[in-house]
Amino acid sequence: MRVTVPQNKMFEAWNAKKMGLGSNLTREQIAHYQLHKVRQTIKLAYGNSPFYRKLLKNFVSKEINCMEDLQQIPFTTADHLREQARQFLCVSQSDISRIVTSDSSGTTGEAKRIYFTDFDQELTIDFFQHGMSTFLKRGDRVLILLPGERVGSVGDLLIKALERAGVVPILHGLVQNIPKTVEFMVQERIDSLVGIPIQVLALARYAEMTKKAIQLKSALLSTDHVPDVIIQELIRVWGCQVFEHYGMTEMGLGGGLDCEAHEGYHLREADLYFEIVDQRGIPVPDGQEGEVVFTTLTRQGMPFIRYRTGDLSRFLPDPCSCGTILKRLERIIRRKDGLVFLKSNTFFTMSDLDEKIFAVDGVIDFTVTVDSLQQATQLDVSVWLLGQSNEAAERALWDALYGVPALVQARKAGQLSVSVKIICSKDTFFPSAPKRRIMELKDS
Repeated sequence: MRVTVPQNKMFEAWNAKKMGLGSNLTREQIAHYQLHKVRQTIKLAYGNSPFYRKLLKNFVSKEINCMEDLQQIPFTTADHLREQARQFLCVSQSDISRIVTSDSSGTTGEAKRIYFTDFDQELTIDFFQHGMSTFLKRGDRVLILLPGERVGSVGDLLIKALERAGVVPILHGLVQNIPKTVEFMVQERIDSLVGIPIQVLALARYAEMTKKAIQLKSALLSTDHVPDVIIQELIRVWGCQVFEHYGMTEMGLGGGLDCEAHEGYHLREADLYFEIVDQRGIPVPDGQEGEVVFTTLTRQGMPFIRYRTGDLSRFLPDPCSCGTILKRLERIIRRKDGLVFLKSNTFFTMSDLDEKIFAVDGVIDFTVTVDSLQQATQLDVSVWLLGQSNEAAERALWDALYGVPALVQARKAGQLSVSVKIICSKDTFFPSAPKRRIMELKDS
């Protein structure tokens, strides 16, 4: 007899199956599994990776008896990856089927290169399939607003995953022309989509402005952090469920996702072990904010041990109302390198601006440059607006900027000057980079 698993427990059931455990999953069982897998990963890396053989030379003779022993191992960083990517490999380059080049998260530095075997990409497909199945049903028509033309790209892997789940994937790619994409959604009878937050917002606002009837059940937002104001706007316009995905290329594109309770990301614990560490690199108690660090448990070609993500979050100690036993990570809204400090000894983030500026009707994108080389810091904001600019929109944008406390304080101190440029867009969407950042000009 086939047993039906409730959708709110499907992701947990998938993790349990991958761990070789039954339906009554416990934290003790997960801890035992992860300890075993961490030992395997260390053995694989030390035996095959020149980088990790050097990093672990003073460690491997010691036995990991508990996860606390893992703290003896130095962290792996993005700088290591930029400078020594090939030295991470645990397989021959002939076994590598996909190389992803990722731009540096800062303004300078070499791009990161992340290597995948067929097995590693299969791990991603499996995660996508079961993660998406928690809120999709067989026969749903899902629009993929991510790159997918190349074999092994994120869109291509998502197509394979959705087909296995009995869902109809429809590849579109990044949004370049808002009206054409909205018309495509109508023609193709799209009922769910996956995309970048600001691009999906642009589609919703254009569809509402032109009164295009789109019956959307769900939207999964990925690639960049998701402002609350965008979630609420999509719910208001389309009445759909909005889900978030947390991941990065180094994780194998997926680290966790939220459920219908929307109370944080449920983590992919069968494939990844997560830590939260403070500024000194010491793990903090559940509930305390710090930097997200992860270790891969099942990856073969390019494993990562204690990789510092730069993301700031915390483990949520209380159980999710969906009933899962999986660990939860609070939504990511800040990065260590995303704090912009002003001369008034205050700081702000892109998230602070997102919540204020995207609340203004018609805004679909904006870019920010901060020039701290001047006597008074210069903040230049360019805003893309659907339709025509008007005095009401301009006033709303100024009100939005001066709704950010750090900017108000710096301006009152005479240490900040602000300019706003409005760019009206009717047909073409000018997207920011997938990972949106504030451009800073300052002394190195």
